[in-house]
Amino acid sequence: MSSLIVKARARIYHGHEWVYTSEVQRLTGDPQPGDVIELISARNRPLGSAIYNPASQIVARRFSRRKQDLDADFFLRRLERARDLRDKLGFSDPVYRLVWSEADGLPGVIIDRYGDHFVVQTLTMAMDQRKDLIADAIQTLFSPKSIVERNDSAIRKAESLEQVTGMLRGKSPAPFEISVNGIRQIVDLAEGQKTGIYLDQLDAYVAVAKYAKGRRVLDCFCNQGGFALHAAKAGASSVTAIDVSESAIQATAANANLNQLRINAQEANVFDFLKESESQYNPDKPGVDGLYDLIVLDPPSFTRNRKSVNDALRGYKEIHLRALKLLSREGVLATFCCSHHVSREEFRQVICDASVDARRTVRQIGSHSQRLDHPVIPTVPETEYLKGFTFQAVPGW
Repeated sequence: MSSLIVKARARIYHGHEWVYTSEVQRLTGDPQPGDVIELISARNRPLGSAIYNPASQIVARRFSRRKQDLDADFFLRRLERARDLRDKLGFSDPVYRLVWSEADGLPGVIIDRYGDHFVVQTLTMAMDQRKDLIADAIQTLFSPKSIVERNDSAIRKAESLEQVTGMLRGKSPAPFEISVNGIRQIVDLAEGQKTGIYLDQLDAYVAVAKYAKGRRVLDCFCNQGGFALHAAKAGASSVTAIDVSESAIQATAANANLNQLRINAQEANVFDFLKESESQYNPDKPGVDGLYDLIVLDPPSFTRNRKSVNDALRGYKEIHLRALKLLSREGVLATFCCSHHVSREEFRQVICDASVDARRTVRQIGSHSQRLDHPVIPTVPETEYLKGFTFQAVPGW
């Protein structure tokens, strides 16, 4: 087995699982992209086994602290462990994330379960080369009706991988109905966004919906209407859902009809919608108290790297500033960021800055993170990407 000698003070000595090209002291042997290599410390101590890809800035990703090969038995054991963890966490409803990359000891592997159907993403070279072994392990443990490959993520480019979709096992499933939190939804695993729905937000949907009863709700970047559907079911007086994607708006409307809920789903750019709404709103008009009592901001990531974080923060500030200006005197703002490049504190500070510029005082009444089926390894900060807060506007003292 080839070896990679890791420089002193590299992040792997502090609990991370990645080795960057700048942290390589020496490489022995002639490993090929996707091979398993042994990691050795600068003091010649074994650090474990890793997958290797010289085409990536992350040249090695550790998957075990001992010598280990990526064979059929390995994948079976790792998936068993992932399944058992979800069982212990109480995920009896078979709609959840089964594998979350490094957090489950499978770098670059994401597996989502929708009952008898599974969706697989392999975002690293080594795991992509072994996706049939991963599918075999799923087949052995769960006997699914289908295993869908959704490798259409742009992230694969960093590993010199092409985007591809298709079937690993079974026939491509037609769109089918699931039920989460008592809400019926249609998922399209082959053609829909992501792997079906945003599983990481299922707890947040419930947490935010408790503020919706009798309120005017605006769900921005609604995707398939998760927050809007839960708000409408919770008894909101009106619900408006906005997304720039035509297919997302169609899915939101279809899901609303399926649940016999009233939602005004509009295809629009959220920035433009908020700006236009602000221009039409007259806060000095007698009897008018904001346009909305509950606003949800759940945008896609505004940045894919640290270099563009400042641009992302400016975008986050703009949407929060405009949203706060439309919020009623004691309205609620629930807001989320899904980029691990933006820290929780950076995101929180943006909201504080926006509230100052909007001349609104807000009190924090909720804090959110990804659901527990997306476990977090504290020494690998990339495993924690979703952060969110709920604030209530404070009327003038």
